[in-house]
Amino acid sequence: MNLNKYLDVNPEVAQAIREGRPVVALESTIISHGMPYPQNVETALNVERIIRENGAVPATIAIIGGRLKAGLTAEQIEYFGKKGRAIAKASRRDLAVLCARGEDGATTVTTTMIIAHMAGINIFATGGIGGVHRGAETTMDISADLEELGHTPVMVICAGAKSILDLGLTLEYLETKGVPVIGYGTEELPAFYTRQSGFKVDYRMDSPEELASAFKAQNDMALGGGMLVTNPIPEEYAMPLDTINAAIDQAIAECNAQGIHGKETTPFLLARVAELTGGDSLASNIQLVYNNAKLAAQTADAYCKL
Repeated sequence: MNLNKYLDVNPEVAQAIREGRPVVALESTIISHGMPYPQNVETALNVERIIRENGAVPATIAIIGGRLKAGLTAEQIEYFGKKGRAIAKASRRDLAVLCARGEDGATTVTTTMIIAHMAGINIFATGGIGGVHRGAETTMDISADLEELGHTPVMVICAGAKSILDLGLTLEYLETKGVPVIGYGTEELPAFYTRQSGFKVDYRMDSPEELASAFKAQNDMALGGGMLVTNPIPEEYAMPLDTINAAIDQAIAECNAQGIHGKETTPFLLARVAELTGGDSLASNIQLVYNNAKLAAQTADAYCKL
């Protein structure tokens, strides 16, 4: 496969990979669709800074002008932030068409995993993963993130699944796909804005070294597939479960009433929940991403030492 035909690896990222130094992948949908400008650019640059402070090289991933990019410049991040939702949200089904047409694409968890793996990056920090949507037994609305975790060998460090989803069914789907779900310092699945969900993870681990060792063993055995690490939002930024659930229930009702579906669902729900919580959920979102970036950098560093 001639990856150079489609893939551009940032020189700093390429050098770190060649030298066996830690690199952490980051998605770009959070920049274009996750929050408004200029907060999105500020957050993205802060995430990169946190990764550097913890001993790793950041590689924000995107599609620009039909090129798969592993590692963006500050100018490219600014471009994404300003263009915002005018950029297509790219899942696995969109990659080939966007490249063929020379268009831009904001990478989701799925496409960030794909491009990171192409570039040789195996640790990825994000906010929360997609999953099985509420009512999926009727709509069949299941995020491609779960399928990707089933076969692309990248560790995804997140704050759990977004609480707008059906968390029980999301865990069932991951089990079917053979994806280990690990709680960092917890036995309970965190639910993005909150630290509790009432659902158990598969394993609890308490250090970056333990996470790295488990992922190294999985890769050494060539089992395929990813590993999902769920890292609870820091206590001081967590939102009360009742508050967030009430906002989510209202947002879902409005979403259904307006006939919104497919890839527009999650951006609508997250934006509406932010409005309903007076912006508290956006502040929480930013802090949990910072927290995940720190753990990802520490885990990538531990992995490189094995």
